[in-house]
Amino acid sequence: MSRYKFKTTNIKGKEYVEVNERIKYFRESGEYKGWSLSSEIHHLDEGSCVIKAIITDENGMVKSTGFAQEDKSSSYINKTSYVENCETSAWGRALAGLGIGIDTSIASSNEVSIAIAKQNNGGSKTATPVKKEAKVALKELTPEIVTKMKAAVAGGKKEAVENALAGYKVSADEKKEILA
Repeated sequence: MSRYKFKTTNIKGKEYVEVNERIKYFRESGEYKGWSLSSEIHHLDEGSCVIKAIITDENGMVKSTGFAQEDKSSSYINKTSYVENCETSAWGRALAGLGIGIDTSIASSNEVSIAIAKQNNGGSKTATPVKKEAKVALKELTPEIVTKMKAAVAGGKKEAVENALAGYKVSADEKKEILA
């Protein structure tokens, strides 16, 4: 993946990888041959939704997950497409959990654009309650992932690794060691 050049979008001076670029890499890379990307709706009503994206390997083992939440009233496009946008964001997060397209940020350009639109539309929307089953399960931090994260930090990707660590069960000491 180190040689792959992801298309990015500049938002307020920072480059963000688009979700379609993450999906394209996932589908075209031999590294993920036979893997699947699926979605589960954890909450859906007339005003909001929460979707969990799940990536499994060729043996059906879960390798990454990603959650997203969208409100129908948060932007003009969400008036008709809040479920689709939610699924796209969840896919982007699950793919980021695999390390795809995270050189500058876990957040995708899609998520950042939506967040900016929410801020510009008042930003003080009340949170929509989410069902209990939508809690994010933290992933186990394996020695292989630790090695990859340390290499990323050494390569100048400390912020991206810090963001990624939020999705793992990690002690303060482990986090300090990885980010050193």
